[in-house]
Amino acid sequence: MMIEQIQERLQQVISHFENGNENLGFRMLVDVILDSEDVTNYQHCIDLVSWHEQHKEDVEAYRKRVFDLVEKLREQSFAIDTSHQLLIKAEGIEKKYAKQSFSLGPISFEIHAGELIGLVGENGNGKTTLLRILASDLKANQGVITYPALRNDVDLYEMRTKLTYIPQRTPKWYGSVKDNLKFTATHYGIAPHINESLVLMWMIRFGLWQFRNHKWDELSSGYKMRFELARTFLRRPQLLLLDEPLANLDIVSQQLILEDLKMLGKSLRHPLGIMLSSQQLYEVEKVSDEVIFLKNGKPSSFNHLKNKQDESSLLVIEIEIENTKEDLVAAIGEDKISQIKLLGSNYYIELNNMHVIELFHQLSTAKIEVKYFRNISESTRRFFNV
Repeated sequence: MMIEQIQERLQQVISHFENGNENLGFRMLVDVILDSEDVTNYQHCIDLVSWHEQHKEDVEAYRKRVFDLVEKLREQSFAIDTSHQLLIKAEGIEKKYAKQSFSLGPISFEIHAGELIGLVGENGNGKTTLLRILASDLKANQGVITYPALRNDVDLYEMRTKLTYIPQRTPKWYGSVKDNLKFTATHYGIAPHINESLVLMWMIRFGLWQFRNHKWDELSSGYKMRFELARTFLRRPQLLLLDEPLANLDIVSQQLILEDLKMLGKSLRHPLGIMLSSQQLYEVEKVSDEVIFLKNGKPSSFNHLKNKQDESSLLVIEIEIENTKEDLVAAIGEDKISQIKLLGSNYYIELNNMHVIELFHQLSTAKIEVKYFRNISESTRRFFNV
């Protein structure tokens, strides 16, 4: 009997292709094939990519081959993991430095399989410190970290395999992308008969296929990060910690990396927990199940903010206008504004008992020319303004 979740994902693949979103549809298809853990399926996918590389203009033939592969997968059944197991539990973590006034924490949280946790905040507020503590690179002064998904008797090497930390600056490597990934696969015990196919699959998944023979100096920052992710996913980690993976990437690359992490984290067969730090607040919020904001080493929770917002009628916005502040206040109504301040070129405004639709009606009526607007009522962007 076919697993319902797999059927749903395969139908999403078809829908994306039919609606012209072939890139997303294909990445979703590759995810299902990787979850099958079937070398024959891997080879079908590799053959498809090889063919498409030589026939990029033949769109209809490509789609037919994709749909034929989907039908083959529909006939198969394979195991999935719906346990949503607890991977890490941090309780009261604190870190203090003897010669510095900065201190981190106390901070407590949990990460389950399939969850993506964003870690945001300005530079120097403890994001890297927290990730290094979770990765056992640093020792906390206070608090307890447990890894329920790992056996109590595992050694540090096995734990580092299941719990992977990728720092912002990764070391230079030598040789080609493909050779390095094949070496990694061998190092982590992937059998010779599957090594080549699995490496090619992860290169396909992370968009490295056309760069498979490239060396370090021939790759952009974005593709170096994609190489690190491909190398990491060959290990089948349970928990992935990423320090500023979006640094030095353009906005499109940032969105693709985050989308890929979200999708792969929710793998049907090997779901994993992910925590990543970033300065790209809005992009991270889009894909995160939870966002932790650090300011002066102290945490605030995105979910706590949303729950609090559910209980109140406060509308919080950022807005840039051509008109004066006086014009803006008059248009909204001074009695509706609980707080207003200018931050750069944008006004930060907290409004009582007002809906966005009503706000725009009043701005339009008063002929307020809006250059930029964002509703941040449920965004950790609010914490930056506290």
